[in-house]
Amino acid sequence: MTDLVSDNIRTKREEIGYSQEDMAHKLDINQATYSKLERNSTKLTVDRLFHIAKLLNTEVADLLGLKTQTIFNQKENENAFGQIEHYYQENKEITAKLEESYETRLKEKDIEIAFLKSIIKK
Repeated sequence: MTDLVSDNIRTKREEIGYSQEDMAHKLDINQATYSKLERNSTKLTVDRLFHIAKLLNTEVADLLGLKTQTIFNQKENENAFGQIEHYYQENKEITAKLEESYETRLKEKDIEIAFLKSIIKK
């Protein structure tokens, strides 16, 4: 367990108003053992981490320092990039059609000019 995790556990415990003794009792361990968990002097099992998260009414990700907002933002960014790519492709297609239309109009203009010049020469 890292200091970040143990700090997050301690901070959350204090926010709720639990003492180390309260947590130790709920975890069915003695207070000294629980104190070692918060000091990062002993290993924290995954099962115990989940149990602590449940007791503290929080997510394991929060105790681990993983921001759920970051995960959400990453997913939103992926969606945004997908939309940007879609609009980029759509814009490319529209631009290609516009270029084709302008080229057609220029050819028609050249034909019309040639026709009008031939009328003037007669």
